[in-house]
Parts: sequence; C-alpha cells; structure tokens
Amino acid sequence: MGPPVRVVLVDDHEMILAGLQAMLAGFAGRVRVVGQAGTSDEATRLVTGLRPDVVLLDVRLGQESGLDLCRVITTRVPEARVVFLSVYDDEQYVFEALRAGAGGYLLKRVDGSELVRRLEEVTQGETVVDPTLAGRMAVTAARLTRGEFWPGANRGLTQRESEVLSLLVGGLSNKAIASRLVLSEETVKSHLRALYRKLEVTDRSAAIAVALREGLFR
Repeated sequence: MGPPVRVVLVDDHEMILAGLQAMLAGFAGRVRVVGQAGTSDEATRLVTGLRPDVVLLDVRLGQESGLDLCRVITTRVPEARVVFLSVYDDEQYVFEALRAGAGGYLLKRVDGSELVRRLEEVTQGETVVDPTLAGRMAVTAARLTRGEFWPGANRGLTQRESEVLSLLVGGLSNKAIASRLVLSEETVKSHLRALYRKLEVTDRSAAIAVALREGLFR
C-alpha cells in the first residue's frame, strides 16, 4: 500500500467540512486531509501551496462557482485531480464538471469507504462518477448526439439558459428578458454569466455570434 491520498476539502458549509473530516478520519492510512477552505480565493491559495493529490469540491460555493474554481485549479496545479462532491444529481452538472477538467463527480450521500475508494481510483488516472448517474449520462449523451433536448444542450446549457440565449438573440434587453421569463434582472444576469462561460465568450455580442454560427436559433 502506497502513501495516503492527500486531500483538500472545499465547501462553504462548516458542517459539511466537519462531517467529511470525521468521515475520512477513520481511513487515516489511506486518506489524509491536508487542508480545507470555504471560498474560491482561499482554496486557490491552499491548493497552490499544498499541491494535494485530490481536491474534493462542491459545485456551488455560496455565490461562487465550483466549476470556475475547478478550471483555475487544473490550470495552476495540473497534477491535482478535482472531484466534485455535490447534492445535485443531474447529469448535466456531471457533463459540465468533466468539461471543466474534473476527474470525478460524486453525490454527498456516498459513504466513507466508497468515497475513499473513489479518491484512490482518481489518483490512478480514472474518471469516477456516482453509479446512480453513470447510466443516465450514457442515455443523455446518446440523445444529445441525436440532437434532442433544447438548443445548446450539447454545449452544457440548461433549458433556462437556452431560453435566455434565445431571447438574447432576439435582441431583448436584460429587463425585457426578465419580464418575459418572469425572473429578476439579477437572475437573468446570473444565467448570462453561466452561458457566457459555457459558450466560452465574454459578452452578449459574442454569445449571439456563437448561437447563430452553430445554428442554435434561426
């Protein structure tokens, strides 16, 4: 047996961090928690300094995105494998996590022995996905290749983000989009930030250009 897997925990809830610490303490010979963080900035500094084997990360960190943090970590510390530990059992989150460079996606209901086994597997180069999601992912992937779902689903857009993009292409302002979809303007801005990231653009004009170039809306 080799040295224990060195893990950094990242979650914005102290109770989750404490629970993970307690869970993993029973597997000290196989896993060692070397640090924990509650924000993206704190996690970036910690991971850059400690260079762990695995970063166990939540999809959402308060108002911050764990997906964005994953991209930062895999760029700055490419040898560290990122594994998402989430309550969101939606295969679209898994696809997005893998696109962001993650090595795995597990659900928070995982027990200690399974979690440790998965952490060991990911350090050996495997991609680990919660078994309850793996089958659904295969079905979703097949349907995406057939062009099913909403426009932009193959780029990771949620149905709501697709609706926002459609109205954006139609020339509506944030205020008009909010009114049409019965959302707040702040929620519309949040959807726009997410779809910009997924389309790999930085502004409205570029998002519209991608949507038209790829034939998402006509």
